[in-house]
Amino acid sequence: MNVNQTEYTSIEQIRSRLQAGRPVNTADGRESKAAQTFGDILTDKTSQIKFSKHASQRLETRQIDMSEEQKARLQDAAGQAREKGMKESLVMVDNLAFIVNVKSNTVITAVNDTSHAVFTNIDGAIIN
Repeated sequence: MNVNQTEYTSIEQIRSRLQAGRPVNTADGRESKAAQTFGDILTDKTSQIKFSKHASQRLETRQIDMSEEQKARLQDAAGQAREKGMKESLVMVDNLAFIVNVKSNTVITAVNDTSHAVFTNIDGAIIN
């Protein structure tokens, strides 16, 4: 049996390199500089607003184009809804209305003509 005599790095060594901002070799031999911890990355990914298939279809069929600034405001409003303990929230961004499932951080539907709109099954509204 031929055993590769590669030097293995312990978790503690990797953690200290990451905290010091030094490069760490990945499994495929590349160097990676990680400025964020796994928890930071996980929090960032789970806090990003998602659009359900239904909401994505509504954006497309209703020709709703959102700017990055509007997406950021929608994200901020979803965070406010979470802080207030809401479950299903109506979020108004400019003349656009979104129903957001706060727990999953997912936009359920999007409406661009709110002049005669009726929204049901929501427990709060944020006008942003």
